Amino acid sequence: MAEANRWQFWIDRGGTFTDVVARRPDGTLATHKLLSENPERYPDAALAAIRHFLEVPAGSPIPVERIEAVKMGTTVATNALLERKGERTVLVVTRGFRDQLRIAYQNRPRIFDRHIRLPELLHSKVIEVDERVGARGEPVTPFDEAGAKAALEAAFAEGFRSAAIVFLHGYRFPAHEARVAQLAREAGFTQVSASHAVSPLMKFVSRGDTTVVDAYLSPILRRYVDRVAEELPGARLLFMQSSGGLTDAHRFQGKDSILSGPAGGIVGMTRTAELAGFPKVIGFDMGGTSTDVSHYAGELEREFDTLVAGVRLRAPMMSIHTIAAGGGSILHFDGQRQRVGPDSAGANPGPACYRHRRHYSDAAHR
Repeated sequence: MAEANRWQFWIDRGGTFTDVVARRPDGTLATHKLLSENPERYPDAALAAIRHFLEVPAGSPIPVERIEAVKMGTTVATNALLERKGERTVLVVTRGFRDQLRIAYQNRPRIFDRHIRLPELLHSKVIEVDERVGARGEPVTPFDEAGAKAALEAAFAEGFRSAAIVFLHGYRFPAHEARVAQLAREAGFTQVSASHAVSPLMKFVSRGDTTVVDAYLSPILRRYVDRVAEELPGARLLFMQSSGGLTDAHRFQGKDSILSGPAGGIVGMTRTAELAGFPKVIGFDMGGTSTDVSHYAGELEREFDTLVAGVRLRAPMMSIHTIAAGGGSILHFDGQRQRVGPDSAGANPGPACYRHRRHYSDAAHR
């Protein structure tokens, strides 16, 4: 079927709402808006919207031959990071460096604060492996393969299925990381992120943080991507990356998905502003779960080393400031003050349902 006679779908799958723009075969545009989570009516909002436009009933196969492309931005990974709802992850490091990601660089951005609240670590367990390679590749500590294998099998027995592997100088000399990654897969781990593959650059902390983020978010992201791809076999399915570019669904990784939804919004904002004659724009996007603020002054601003939700990342991404507060954020009272988020009512059960729940102490009502 010629591309001119096929549909295109451009989808923004947020934590609360999913917005869809469809281009019909005749070139006209149509829009649709759905709750992202509405299990009583449909299993997935994006697929439900496609069925709506193609007039395909629920349960029937989607005629992918009528679809030219599906291009999607999603905050699935963003919200999982903000709300700390990613996969339970075990960090595998060179012995002696179990606390390095917590110690980090010891920066003091708020030096006069009396009470410093450190962000919650993404990994739940640390495995130290006897191994060490020097900066020039010389052996420092022999690699204990048997010990690494036993520790990984024990972690798997505890219920861990995601592993992040970060060894000293592993970005340059990856043999030990690669072998441990193989051992992890043999032990049954379904998500294995090794730093030499995720972020093959020097600096242990930023390389380690990026690898942990990838291991923490990729399973969540993969489950969603696979669910959509399963319903659209053979269709051209593309996802927006944090950098503002599209990638094939099967190449979409956790570390590149943090700002997937917001990045698409920035690209759209800049194009719209230019068409309207505004070369400089400040973007403010409040969703149901998070709020994104951006700036545009003639060119798309990108960063390589950035901090998102208290987590350091080394990956190309748009310069966007994201905070865990949106229209559906849950308000808590801790006995002294009101606190907003980071957890959100989302679309299911939604803010309206939460009004009837007792989330506040009696003191909050006085």
